[in-house]
Amino acid sequence: MMKTAHTEFYDQGDRPIAGRVMVVSAGVLLLLLGVTFYILYSQGHAAFNTSSSGVAWGLPIITYVFLVLTSTGLTFLASLATVFGVEAFYPVAKRCVWLAIATLIAGFTALAMELGHPFRMLWTIPTGLQFRSPMFWMGVFYSIYLIFLLAKFWCINKGDWSSALSRTLGIASFVSVVIAHSTLGLVFGMMAMRPMWYGSIMPIYFLVSAALSGVAFAVFFTYLAYGFRQDTMPDRARALTSSSTLPKVFAATIGITILILVSRVITGLWTNLDGMQVYQELVRSPWFHFELWVGLVLPFVLMISPALRIQAKWQIVSAVLVILALFIGRYEYVISGQLVPLFKGSWISGLINYVPSVTEWLITGVGFALVFAIYSLGDKLFRLDDLPNR
Repeated sequence: MMKTAHTEFYDQGDRPIAGRVMVVSAGVLLLLLGVTFYILYSQGHAAFNTSSSGVAWGLPIITYVFLVLTSTGLTFLASLATVFGVEAFYPVAKRCVWLAIATLIAGFTALAMELGHPFRMLWTIPTGLQFRSPMFWMGVFYSIYLIFLLAKFWCINKGDWSSALSRTLGIASFVSVVIAHSTLGLVFGMMAMRPMWYGSIMPIYFLVSAALSGVAFAVFFTYLAYGFRQDTMPDRARALTSSSTLPKVFAATIGITILILVSRVITGLWTNLDGMQVYQELVRSPWFHFELWVGLVLPFVLMISPALRIQAKWQIVSAVLVILALFIGRYEYVISGQLVPLFKGSWISGLINYVPSVTEWLITGVGFALVFAIYSLGDKLFRLDDLPNR
């Protein structure tokens, strides 16, 4: 593999950027974990602003959904190279696989802290098997997906990109995450009592927005690894980011996400189905308009502009805005779907009020700090810019 003077700096030594990110993120993670565990130990689930009579799934569930769907999208992007043989994406493939592992672990950590006693699943699932529940199968398939993902990373980390075993693991990771992703969509989409969630389109919407989240994370963390500069990247990574290939994929996923989002909102505003009145409240929110116009439309315009989409600063800005928009979108989707009281609907004036508690925000902080900590550890130890030997 050809190396420039800049890549020599990043291929040798202690990888200073990864080291600094690891130290900061690990410090933040330990601090947040300490405070969060103390609150959960002393107050339990009472520290959450959720209840069985109102909003039962709060901010930690949103964080879980956001991170595991991001893991799905990162696997999709890595699979362009490892499964479908699109060689242009090899420079980000190994990084995407490790990031997929990091976001999946962080997502399940947020879920575990929300559950309170996650280890009870070790005996409650076998003794009370609910095989008809999509939530059960979601856990099964995401666990299988994590095993395949770890095995695939092990192969490519030792330089095995294209053996029969490595390709089989890549295909297995891709197939398992599609199935896991679909069951996550069904967890929401099969709930007829929650009209905003209900519908067969939900797995497709999750799939498209997951792909967008994966691309945005890949762009941001690739630039983070090289100090947010293209000139410090290895040749093929620089060629990918400075050409129109990656921006076009970015633009396509943004555009499809906008189309589905706007279609859902128009349908929600038009229908008189009880439970969908939450859409009227949604479009009044400034956060929705930030999500749509600033977080999605603006990056779409930037990524379809031939002059702007190849510039590092606009790719980074677009990635950050999309990440923010998608997190807001996950919040709106999960929370808004619960704001109409169950079995009461229009018989009760107004909607349920929900504001995340400090503890819920701390769990979200733990999730994101864990992503940065795991990612930077991998960048420091495993040379995430490795390429197949040609």
